Amino acid sequence: MKQTLTLLTALLLAPLAALHAAAAPTKQPNIVVILADDLGFSDLGCYGSEIETPNLDRLATNGVRFTQFYNTAKCHSSRVSLLTGRWCRQAGNNGMRRAVTLPEVLAPAGYFTAMTGKWHLNNEPTDFGFQRFFGHLSGGTNYFTGDETFRLNGKPWKVPGQGFYTTVANVDHALNFLGEARAEKKPWLLYIAFNAPHAPLQPLEADYKKYLGRYDAGWDTMRAARLAKQKQLGLFGRDVEPAPRPDHVPAWEALKPELRTSEARRMAAYAGLIDRVDQEIGRLLRDIDAKGELDNTIVMFFSDNGACAFGSHSVGKNQEPYDPNTEWTDSTGWAWTRNSPFRLYKQNQFEGGIASPAIIHWPAGIKLKPGALVHSPAHLVDVLPTLAETVGATVPDTYPEREPTPLAGISLAPILAGKETGPRPPIHLLYHTDRGLRDGDWKLVSFQSQQWELYNIKDDRTELHNLAQKHPDIVARMEKQWHAMAKNDLRTIPLEQEPVAKTAADYQNIRWANYSDASPPNSEATGKKKRPKQAAASPQDN
Repeated sequence: MKQTLTLLTALLLAPLAALHAAAAPTKQPNIVVILADDLGFSDLGCYGSEIETPNLDRLATNGVRFTQFYNTAKCHSSRVSLLTGRWCRQAGNNGMRRAVTLPEVLAPAGYFTAMTGKWHLNNEPTDFGFQRFFGHLSGGTNYFTGDETFRLNGKPWKVPGQGFYTTVANVDHALNFLGEARAEKKPWLLYIAFNAPHAPLQPLEADYKKYLGRYDAGWDTMRAARLAKQKQLGLFGRDVEPAPRPDHVPAWEALKPELRTSEARRMAAYAGLIDRVDQEIGRLLRDIDAKGELDNTIVMFFSDNGACAFGSHSVGKNQEPYDPNTEWTDSTGWAWTRNSPFRLYKQNQFEGGIASPAIIHWPAGIKLKPGALVHSPAHLVDVLPTLAETVGATVPDTYPEREPTPLAGISLAPILAGKETGPRPPIHLLYHTDRGLRDGDWKLVSFQSQQWELYNIKDDRTELHNLAQKHPDIVARMEKQWHAMAKNDLRTIPLEQEPVAKTAADYQNIRWANYSDASPPNSEATGKKKRPKQAAASPQDN
């Protein structure tokens, strides 16, 4: 009798249990991926900056930060790697003809896909899986007047004659797109690629004036202050050895008074641009929170490369930067400060060129302690596989009119779940003739095809103690590995396959690899762009 009642009870309760399970499925998270442009490693408050970034700092406090997260050192290639999970050349460069993109992976899993901001790749975002797009196709634009490449959902969009500001407009349209996604009752992917703080340095007036006078102490003092804060935050050990000021950056006190004044104003303009990015991110997050969605929204924040040192003659340097007719450009001295405590800058494969702030916030899913620091190396190629695994999306190995190659990235989901992970595959580093390979604690790096240098990143994160002569066997092994990956996986062009110099005397006429970001993308043929002009020769930091 007891068994009969138990069985009867089970039969009666089974439909209720099934109904409960059906009524409370595991809900797919929403996703926000944010990419800043030319943001230095130490440019956020939570990475050591004096610039006020309370919204990003709050994401870091309640999420996780990575201390060894890499980009590709360059605008377009970082975007390719983020969107495809592959090395840029491997994916087919700007045309991405050997890849499937993040929105193309997530849309079949039920996601509404939207993007705002800077594209800087071939064709348009709506050709690569984004159902909605607002922004500019060019690699750089006037913040107040825009350019002819602005698009809204695949159609030309005319920038208003007044009252327009790119950073603000990106979030205005993002909020509109989220409204559409909610109306369709779909989980959503939102990718915001801010143009800021890329030149021209054109902050809003109030944002600029907020920082006037804060940089009068100069780049030497400000870099030291940032490093002290980075140590306090636990980003580096107390004994970290910062890269010294290179010969091509003069001491602040050696500058003429009028140049110190103009450089302090330049950094105030930078700070205003970054501050505004944080304010707009805050506006976006408040909307998501007000809808009760923030806990189950994955928010990721990165930079496409390190701070840019390649300035030219600024237009309107005696005017205020919030004048739309001005075009203030970058500064080597401030780039050195903004990449604290590392060497070199955007386009180079030393840490100053490739180390990115990286914040991931997802209260409903991350199992690590809020505010945790992740010291495992990671890369933008890991974004797609991480999100695909997290939401249960399939990455197809075939796609119409494409020839997808295998993913280069790995899923970071186990790390975010607090699980032990083994060593990752090597991280291949390449831009033009700047090369590198990160394999475990070892990093092999070459500046502009000069001799290979070898560093143990665990012991020497700032790359000051070259161990190439001490460990020629490791250099030989990693060099062979670099070329094998470049040839077989990336399918690089012949110039990028040439051997590096064997001695310092083998390399002549050192030049910075300064290629323009501002030219419009090629909208006709995939993977073919005119070779941009090279910059004038500059001293090297080696």
